[in-house]
Amino acid sequence: MKQASASPREIVESAWRNRALIVMLAKRDALGRYRGSALGIAWSFFYPLLMLTVYTFVFSGVFKARWTGGNGSTTEYALMLFAGLLVFTMFAECLNRGPSLILTNVNYVKKVAFPLEILPWVAFGAALFHLVITLFVWLLFYVVLFGIPHATVVLVPVVLLPLALIILGLTWFLAALGVYLRDVGQIVGVVTSTLMFLSPIFYPLTAIPERMRPFLYLNPLTLAVEQVRDVLMLGKLPDWPALGVFSACGIAVACVGFAFFQKTRKGFADVL
Repeated sequence: MKQASASPREIVESAWRNRALIVMLAKRDALGRYRGSALGIAWSFFYPLLMLTVYTFVFSGVFKARWTGGNGSTTEYALMLFAGLLVFTMFAECLNRGPSLILTNVNYVKKVAFPLEILPWVAFGAALFHLVITLFVWLLFYVVLFGIPHATVVLVPVVLLPLALIILGLTWFLAALGVYLRDVGQIVGVVTSTLMFLSPIFYPLTAIPERMRPFLYLNPLTLAVEQVRDVLMLGKLPDWPALGVFSACGIAVACVGFAFFQKTRKGFADVL
């Protein structure tokens, strides 16, 4: 079998070369989970709406939680919380699917001509679709409760780009590792749940003792959640130097994850 290219350039070239196939498979993936249900794709709108209502009731109504440094309202806490959750959901959806991505697409492995490296792109595309729907729900609530959103809302893709690179890199790595080590799926589920509580999703970063904050930045979700809140809720520009470092880390993770996938893919058919 011809050795697949593991160069960073191939990441972009493969995605561009197979862009039509990625879009088609991502669309089928995103819509497929609602096939057969009474509401169909409408669930992609109602699910985040329901979750926003539940989280608001539990944390603001039952636990009386308020956002430190804000106006102390229930609605503010709900939107701050949900802004963090939409980032985490995209991250967790891709990573949790990563270990089984090849295992659930064995038919593609047997096809010599199929570009297996696009499967993480497909999973990310489906997660991105749900992120857009959830963001629309968030913006709808914001308009109803507070009025016109800040102009900085257009920077959401910019602040999420480094995290997207990390997600792709980790998904490539986990997809390959999951073929050879079937326990990875269980481990990833525990890790993603842990990262949720170690991210400033349910609480502001200022609630953490200052000496411990640098450790939270080792979590790839921390900066992404903080930056998304800044541009969505607070109307603040991103921290460009921090975003630059985060982007460099994202590129490195994507390159390493892709290289690992390409180097190990030749053994997929033998294992499966």
